[in-house]
Amino acid sequence: MKKSLFISMLATFAFVQAFAGGYRVSLQGNRSLAMGHTGVAVVNNAESAFFNPAGLVYLENKLNISAGGFGVFNSTKWQNTNTGQFAELEDNVSTPFYLYGSYKINEWLTAGLSVTTPFGSRVEWQKDWPGSHLINDINLEAFFIQPILSIKLSKHFSIGGGPIYAIGNVNFKRNINRTLTDENGERSSVEIDASGVDEWGWNASFLFTPTEKLRIGFNYKSKIEFKAEDADATFTNIPNSSLVPVSNGQTTFNASLPMPAELTVGLSYEFNDKLLFAFDYNRAMWEAYDSLDIYFNDPNISPSFNPRNYENASTYRFGVQYEAMDQLTLRGGFYYDETPVQSDFFSPETPRNDSQGYTAGFTYDVNDKLSIDASFLYLRFSEVDASYNGYIEDGITVPFSGTYKSTTFIPGLGISYKL
Repeated sequence: MKKSLFISMLATFAFVQAFAGGYRVSLQGNRSLAMGHTGVAVVNNAESAFFNPAGLVYLENKLNISAGGFGVFNSTKWQNTNTGQFAELEDNVSTPFYLYGSYKINEWLTAGLSVTTPFGSRVEWQKDWPGSHLINDINLEAFFIQPILSIKLSKHFSIGGGPIYAIGNVNFKRNINRTLTDENGERSSVEIDASGVDEWGWNASFLFTPTEKLRIGFNYKSKIEFKAEDADATFTNIPNSSLVPVSNGQTTFNASLPMPAELTVGLSYEFNDKLLFAFDYNRAMWEAYDSLDIYFNDPNISPSFNPRNYENASTYRFGVQYEAMDQLTLRGGFYYDETPVQSDFFSPETPRNDSQGYTAGFTYDVNDKLSIDASFLYLRFSEVDASYNGYIEDGITVPFSGTYKSTTFIPGLGISYKL
């Protein structure tokens, strides 16, 4: 049974507490993150497998491996300033990771592998909070596995890319509506669960090096549409009443969710042997996510249509790298990330507005082969007064509004090995 990754629920949900716009998680390498998450025109280590596969062929060593992870500590608070109602996220820790490897076959050809978690999130609101008819909690995981070829066409130009195999899981819980309870006063709810949903996409890139100091990069990743078929939906605490169209127990449903295409272009410039500057511009095609529609296979349960109306969004990234000592390299950066969410479709599954990311980090070379990479990201989200106007109850649109305030701290640690 093929299930989908995201899916969500009935009415309005969505998921993901992402740390870029929408449900994108921009944490794909400690060296890159320390430089403002730049990398499309930087040849540093095996992290190029994600940021620009065309750069792998320029790595000097035969074998390059990079692996690491992050601890995401997020604080999000919501308040309705008219009623005084307040809520905040509870379990806010998630741990995205990455693994890259490259092997130089000859001077002109390198093979690589990339394993990342570029989409996903974990959001858990307080039980039965005022927005529980939209979401109680969600845990989304998406893994991208990509074999890569990197080809040097000339001294100044290379291409790279490969197919992307994506697989994911999602678990989502919310209350049926704003008031419904069973005979014991327990709120009626639904849980959506899908695992092992998979799909294919692709990636293509190039790297142009017109001078020894300047590199220009391009990287494109296609949209991947996860389709959940016959995934599980479990209804609980449903009152025994002919007026309620669902009953306790399990049914199945179909739904789909896009992982949007994204394009990144940028440049890097070496001012001298120690100082490197990088800039990336990223455009995510979020218009692909206009609605989340859930079709239950039980003919007695009406489909759930949940408008999202996302807009395409851009991210502007800046980073510097400085070799302070023979064994120590320092990095710093900044980025500005536009949210794809419109203010009148601001859902608590993705309670993120425009954000500014401040980054720093370092690499310490333990020896000629092994290095330790560390990074730290502080994300400051603009406080926003917003509303979700896509929820309909008894044929009437019921907006859910409030003020959202979020901050996020993300330390990261990894290793790089070359042989």
